[in-house]
Formats: sequence, structure tokens, C-alpha cells
Amino acid sequence: MPNAIITLTTDYGTNDHLVGTLKGVILKINPEATIVDITHNVAPFDLLDAALAIGSAYSYFPPRTIHVVVVDPGVGTERRPLLVTAENQYFVAPDNGVLSMIYEREENVVARNVTAAHYFLQPISKTFHGRDIFSPVGAHMARGDDWTKVGPEMAVKDLVRLKLTAAKLDEHGLNATVIATDGPFGNLVTNVDADDFLKLGYQRGQEVPVTVGGKEMKMKFVKTFSDVPVNEPLLYIDSRGHLGLAVNQDSFVAKYGVKPPAELFIPRAK
Repeated sequence: MPNAIITLTTDYGTNDHLVGTLKGVILKINPEATIVDITHNVAPFDLLDAALAIGSAYSYFPPRTIHVVVVDPGVGTERRPLLVTAENQYFVAPDNGVLSMIYEREENVVARNVTAAHYFLQPISKTFHGRDIFSPVGAHMARGDDWTKVGPEMAVKDLVRLKLTAAKLDEHGLNATVIATDGPFGNLVTNVDADDFLKLGYQRGQEVPVTVGGKEMKMKFVKTFSDVPVNEPLLYIDSRGHLGLAVNQDSFVAKYGVKPPAELFIPRAK
């Protein structure tokens, strides 16, 4: 896969040298690489936020794209570095659950524990494996190195997975969870699939009673933000196919003080 696309997903932010250093490492190994930033604003140490970010983006990239995902609160410990292939895409990441969405969605997942030290920068820092392990491995793969040579294959069942709680629908309504915020806009992302929400019996344009983070309110279920007046709250189906909570041209988080994780309850329509 010479000169494949390499994507970067981290919690490093962009206020210092860290992201630039990753790119320098990649380009030094493979000057022809194309590097795409998915995000560097994952909430610090938040594996679920990172899993949602890469899980939302990877399927829109061409085949043989290499996704380097570095959200790694266990850096320097014995957690394993991985090279994973799924649906003709490649993922380089720590074995800490950050690829849980990939494991959940894809059937043909193959994983290898990256142990071939000649792919790493030496000496290996105890605190910057993004520079010394993950980005150089991604760069070598993009250059066309044989991915089966990085280390031994692992049983998929042995990979670390996040405990992704599912929304529960019963005769009273839907008990769910706010699991993330949607970028800088302050919208709330939930673990409610669109199909489960629609089973409650609400139609677009209806007001829906909602209890979220202990706050009771009513908001319209609409197609898009501008279907309600500016500064008014709303329910919508987001681009992931999940129920979202937002405020038209404002931040739900800032306006109502609700942040993940937060409990969410929506009763059945009367």
C-alpha cells in the first residue's frame, strides 16, 4: 500500500509540538505520505470520546487508509500496541478499548500485537508512544511494509473493549445515557439508536418530555436545528444515526449545564 493515507486521532490538542512531531516522524520515514487530521481535540484520556471519533470517521476514507489513534492514558505500561485490519482499513492504536466501535461494527477483524522493535524510534520514551511507536508503525505500513511482520496475531476476543451501555426500552419509556458532546457546538450525543427512539411513538414536530442530567424539560423532535427558534432546545437524529440534544445556534452543554455521562429518560408518547 505505498503512499497510503494516514489519519491522526489524538487528545494532544494543537497548542504545542506534539501533533507536529507525529507528522515529522511520519514524513521522515515516508515523505510521500498524505496525512489527514481527524481530530486532536478528543477529551483528554477519554477512550469513549476517542472511540466515537474514529468510529464516526473511518468508513468515509478510501480502502487501505491507515488510522493512527493515540489516546493512551496507560502510556508506558504493559498495554499492547496493536495493528488491526478491518473492512480493508488499518488501525494503529493501543489495546485499551479505543477501537471498540471498529470491533463492534466489522466482522472480519484481524489484530496483531506490534512487537517488531525495528519499526520503533529508539530509545522509546515512557510517555510519548505516539511519537516512538504508533506514528512510525503507521508510516512504515503506508510505505508498503508487510503488515503481517509487525508481530504475532491475537485472538479478537482477547482485545480490550469498552463497556458500551445500551439504552433500555420498556413499557414506561427509554432509559439511556448521554455519552459524549459533539465537537465545539455543545450538542449531546446519546446511546439511543434512531429506531429505538421512534418506537416511543413521537412524530417530528411534536414536543417531547425529557429528563436529562436530572433536569426536566420539553423540546421538539425535528429534522434540523433551524426547525426551532434560535436559542430553543431540540431533539434530532444526528449524523451517526443516534438521538441528539441540541440548542439552535447555542450550546446545550453551556445553556443547561449537562455533560456526559448523564442519565436520560424519555417516556412513551401518550
